Amino acid sequence: MMEYPVTISLIAANVLVSLIGLSNRAFFEDNNFWIAPIREGRQWWRFVTSAFLHVNSTHLLINMFVLWQFGGVLERELGATTFLIIYFGSLFAGNAWEYIDKRDQPDYRAVGASGATSGIVLAFSVLAPFAVLYLLFILPMWAIVAAVLFISVSFFLSQRPNTMIAHGAHLGGALTGAALTFLLVPGAWSALLAQIAERLG
Repeated sequence: MMEYPVTISLIAANVLVSLIGLSNRAFFEDNNFWIAPIREGRQWWRFVTSAFLHVNSTHLLINMFVLWQFGGVLERELGATTFLIIYFGSLFAGNAWEYIDKRDQPDYRAVGASGATSGIVLAFSVLAPFAVLYLLFILPMWAIVAAVLFISVSFFLSQRPNTMIAHGAHLGGALTGAALTFLLVPGAWSALLAQIAERLG
């Protein structure tokens, strides 16, 4: 019996869809986050399908590593339903943010689970603000500090024109992950404040 069935299923779905996309260009083009067909052809499914595609194996590996590291913890602590709401809520909100931001750039395209995984990491940071994370696997940092830094950098980079990375999706997903955690987890806000107050003495 799998210990984290939802997390493992999401990873399997991402790997399967990404491998299909990497081997079938038509499938990739029909399902990526492409502004023109979304806006003009009402191809709204791209909001979801694009989050299961990745540009290459490295991109896929990074997102799946993050999902594995944090998804299992949240699935165990919050339950499968709450975890799924945070995951897909962050996924959709990240792409919605990107759509609003890039709606006047019809050729803009993006793929990847980063909006969803950003939300998962922020949800973890809300619940365990002083857990130690390692930035770039080297620099130790409290989760809450990493969260604030991530949101700030994502906002700054999302303002740059012609970026090749969907920083807006990262930002929208991260903010939504945190917001949904406060909404869905009883006492999350008061527990966060209590942990901060205790740490500050």
